[in-house]
Amino acid sequence: MSTNDIPDLPTEITPQSQDFGRWYLDVVRRAELADYSPVKGCMVIRPYGYAIWELMQQALDRRFKATGHVNAYFPLFIPESLLMKESEHVEGFAPQVAWVTHGGNDKLEERLAVRPTSETIIGTMYAKWIQSWRDLPILINQWANVVRWEKVTRLFLRTTEFLWQEGHTAHETAEEAEEETRRMLAVYKDFAEAELAMPVIDGQKTDSEKFAGADRTYSIEALVRDGRALQAGTSHNLGQNFAKVFDIKFQARDKSVQFVYGTSWGVSTRMIGGVIMTHGDDGGLILPPRVAPYQVVIIPIPRGNWREEVLPKAEAIRDDLVARGMRVKIDDRESQTPGWKYNEWEMRGVPLRLEIGPKDIQKSQVVLARRDTREKSFVPMDGLPVHVEQMLAAIQQALYARALAFRTEHTSETDSYNLFKQTMEGRPGFVVSPWCGSAQCETEIKNETQATIRNIPFTSPPPIGKKCLKCGGDAVATAWFAKSY
Repeated sequence: MSTNDIPDLPTEITPQSQDFGRWYLDVVRRAELADYSPVKGCMVIRPYGYAIWELMQQALDRRFKATGHVNAYFPLFIPESLLMKESEHVEGFAPQVAWVTHGGNDKLEERLAVRPTSETIIGTMYAKWIQSWRDLPILINQWANVVRWEKVTRLFLRTTEFLWQEGHTAHETAEEAEEETRRMLAVYKDFAEAELAMPVIDGQKTDSEKFAGADRTYSIEALVRDGRALQAGTSHNLGQNFAKVFDIKFQARDKSVQFVYGTSWGVSTRMIGGVIMTHGDDGGLILPPRVAPYQVVIIPIPRGNWREEVLPKAEAIRDDLVARGMRVKIDDRESQTPGWKYNEWEMRGVPLRLEIGPKDIQKSQVVLARRDTREKSFVPMDGLPVHVEQMLAAIQQALYARALAFRTEHTSETDSYNLFKQTMEGRPGFVVSPWCGSAQCETEIKNETQATIRNIPFTSPPPIGKKCLKCGGDAVATAWFAKSY
């Protein structure tokens, strides 16, 4: 994409019902979260969008460190010989790998892959670092960028370069690795639901959908407002696959030499796209308070001698809120009317708007407006910080409840393939159906309906006596299908 090909910023937001995809892109760009780059398939994350990512990083990083993990950093470039060592892994990533062939004017003796994921280079280092069972477990996380040469891109959801974290761990036993894999998926689920107000289904991916080179892959799956699923995070049990390829061995407690058991897990900036599509409306972005760069925007009403009377009071309120740990913005621009500011900050998703004018000061009150419901209330200045804290907590809870209700309303069950196909037309949501475990049935369903098995939830009841919706054979699992991003 050349600079001349970058479209202008939209002035209006397309309604969701008219074109959800266009609505999404309009919101991303109008809210100044990200923009197109002159580099095809890459995006520029603007300060407001990056502030959301920073809050997500902080919330995740706290959780990682609370579970014993530490951060490190590994190179962006991976020698071709390393990438080629694990055949299934290479096959899975080969179409998306970007290669460096020259350093300056000199052709490299060996091509370098631009990091699509780091199992191979981290595995090489672990082979050097691990000698004994006393060196285990290794619990390392990396915050980094990765490159996957995507043919079809969409801001945040799928871009050639994106930001993420990737955890890579090594363990003594298969049981410890499985425990780690499940633990980190639970961390992702807690993060998505507690911080992003995004309800997710946690479960196991099918073999055809698992990570290349893993024994098992688990995922969390969200449902966004156009009825499509979004894979919001994955956790992989690598077994001993990478350990055997990269010779990651240790002397066990019984003096034998064994291969370690590995895991890897990650979430990315695609989570920002998930937040937009889970909560947004025709007015634009709606941000959960816990990841909103500004939780409260204060708008002084410019009447009379407002800079001497109103603005100092607004600043005092801001200072009181900030002292209690809230993120607050005062919009005192004289170039825009209060009405314009109301619309602008609603579009940018700020959870709570606080209006204050000369009459409010006389009455010792302020006006609070919620972004999620647009409900306005008059609140006394006395005890205001506590009231604001409570209202932000109520907004966070309400957004989760609304998203959960949407998922429930858009989840159906059927063992009839004809009904399944009808449901998958339009904005279907999740369809829960019995499945025989056959990759052939899974592929045929995908080809005929565009629906995939998102995962098989841990809480799914066994399909006792049920038949596969596609072939009629005995079902082995109750699977959650959806069209996805």
